Amino acid sequence: MNDTVRPVFHGFEQIPLREYAERAYLDYSMYVVLDRALPFIGDGLKPVQRRIIYAMSELGLGAAAKPKKSARTVGDVIGKYHPHGDSACYEAMVLMAQPFSYRYPLIDGQGNFGSSDDPKSFAAMRYTESKMTPIAEMLLGELGHGTVDWTPNFDGTLEEPSWLPARLPHLLLNGTTGIAVGMATDVPPHNLNEVVSACVRLLEDPDASVRDLCEHVRGPDYPTTAEIITPASDLLTLYETGSGAIRARATWTREAHNIVVTALPHQVSPSKVIEQIAAQMRAKKLPWLEDIRDESDHANPTRIVMVPRSNRVDADQLMGHLFATTDLERSYRANFNVIGLDGRPQVKNLKMLLSEWLEFRFATVTRRLQHRLEKVERRLHLLEGLLVAFLNLDEVIRIIRSEDEPKPALIARFGLSEDQADYILETRLRQLARLEEMKIRGEQDELATERDRITATLGSNAKLKKLVKDELLADAKKYGDARRSPLVARGAAQALAETDLVPSEPVTIALSAKGWVRAAKGHDVDPAGLSYRDGDQLLAAVRGRSTQAVVFLDSNGRSYSTIAHSLPSARGNGEPLTGRFSPAPGASFAALASGEPDARFVLASSQGHGFVTRFENLVGRQKAGKAMLSLAEGAQVLQPAQLPGGTDDRIVAVTSAGHLLAFPVSELPELERGKGNKIIEIPKAKRGTERVVAVVVVGSGQTLQVKSGARTMSLSWRDLESYLGVRASRGGLLPRGWQKVDGLSVE
Repeated sequence: MNDTVRPVFHGFEQIPLREYAERAYLDYSMYVVLDRALPFIGDGLKPVQRRIIYAMSELGLGAAAKPKKSARTVGDVIGKYHPHGDSACYEAMVLMAQPFSYRYPLIDGQGNFGSSDDPKSFAAMRYTESKMTPIAEMLLGELGHGTVDWTPNFDGTLEEPSWLPARLPHLLLNGTTGIAVGMATDVPPHNLNEVVSACVRLLEDPDASVRDLCEHVRGPDYPTTAEIITPASDLLTLYETGSGAIRARATWTREAHNIVVTALPHQVSPSKVIEQIAAQMRAKKLPWLEDIRDESDHANPTRIVMVPRSNRVDADQLMGHLFATTDLERSYRANFNVIGLDGRPQVKNLKMLLSEWLEFRFATVTRRLQHRLEKVERRLHLLEGLLVAFLNLDEVIRIIRSEDEPKPALIARFGLSEDQADYILETRLRQLARLEEMKIRGEQDELATERDRITATLGSNAKLKKLVKDELLADAKKYGDARRSPLVARGAAQALAETDLVPSEPVTIALSAKGWVRAAKGHDVDPAGLSYRDGDQLLAAVRGRSTQAVVFLDSNGRSYSTIAHSLPSARGNGEPLTGRFSPAPGASFAALASGEPDARFVLASSQGHGFVTRFENLVGRQKAGKAMLSLAEGAQVLQPAQLPGGTDDRIVAVTSAGHLLAFPVSELPELERGKGNKIIEIPKAKRGTERVVAVVVVGSGQTLQVKSGARTMSLSWRDLESYLGVRASRGGLLPRGWQKVDGLSVE
């Protein structure tokens, strides 16, 4: 008796969770990569697409057949070959029928199969009908000629082809996209004539480089007539490496004063483009356009009309801005990651793709010829036996009539094979006529000639290559067409600056004491006369233009900037600057300025120091501001004073004690930031009580206005000579009664 204890199987296997998870995820990953997302290089199809095409062929839905309900096809696909969701299967089927999605549609759909404006607006499968297009024949034409391997379907009850015997490199013709686990594929569509021309070049010159092949395949060819603007050098790099990017741009023309877009990039929705442009118009970022409308119809599938505000609008500049800011120009990723003949995914360059497909095609043609050769030889074998029967017809009839088992007797009497004997016995009596012998000999001669031709082709690589080449050229002549997407060298689109998109209008910017800002149209506005919130009042105001930047200085000497047209209207109370900028805690906004980038301003503090700087130095886009004026403890920022730009400009400073000093601008240095130099002298003993009230710049011919309470004293250019001095001096004392100065202005 054997005492060995046999293990007991309990119906399950115990393995560590880590090992199970790793194995399960790897299995899932391989399934997604090989059986869902990536195409096979031979027929260029994913499994679901292959099963749809095969199921339609089994249903007899050829190009010449009457279409059937799409639900019938989807039912066969998911019931026999693809056990997944019907909606996903139908969507894959619809995609192959959309002429705006596929360069060479494989399915002829009748009914609503979506539109370029909304590709997923197709009707339900119970409403639509479909059949295959003529070009689908190039995928199926050789299916029954022993050219493919067959595998059981998911439940083992049927067989399906492992691939389809494509006569053309469908992978490049229609392209594909897919996302697998850890990898993706994006193959753009190409022109059939160009791809076939490259294949022929590779057949004739196997050493041809990718650069040589790009003389034929000049670039992708999308279903739309939009321009491909990717430089030729970038396209060459794309085809050499198998990955890169492609840029497509809409085409447009001028009709009278309107701009008409006639073609959009691949998979760009007209309604989305119109929405993007309209959004810019609503945000007042596109003042050049007055209106936009969609006039697309059956005669003009894409026709977007834009109406400029005037004839002076530069259409090229406007379209350049729209190309840069909307989907009128679009970039497409390209990644030639496909499953090769070895069953492994790999990113391949153009030569690898075409060489491997030609290898696939040679194998397919060889299998087709061998399959045909076997059929020819079998037929010759049967005809040989049938001819023996005709030559010995009486003896054959006697054996059939007299023998209980005529088959062995025929084999023994005439040296026939079993197949020949069966074929003789299955032959109808009415065919046993003298005329049939002549037909048999004629058929034998034809088949023998065909056998010799096939044998010669299979035995000669040159003849096999010529056959493949001739078939490629014949298919190109039958299905090929002209390129749709023109390759055009264009410069990069440039978005217009915000200031270029806004009309230049005079504005007056008012800043309140509590940091609220607003902009009123025109220079004739009285900022002090505007309404302010309770407890608030005007702090400072400047005149500028809507396209200019506005700079705000806080109590710490930091500058903040924005564009004038972005400020709220003066109809209301404006908005707090703290909503736009982030000053330091405790800091408040103290001054503002506006001007052109090359304008020069005097920045000064109440302690009597300052410098000249260009306006562009004040501009900073950071929300936290930009350090500009260094302040001593207790010092305040004064309102910046703009230089008129004359050679005789004078800087005028006045203190709270009534001391006024005028000196040439040239004596104050120009800096980018810092504390600056002393402008006017304040005695050390009075620095706690006396301060600089204002600093202005007076040009030749201008008048200085000295404000004291409700009174104003005017000092002409000649009157200022009494207060001329050197920089950093004490200056002259204003007349009695005017020594309490509230501010200075220039007229």
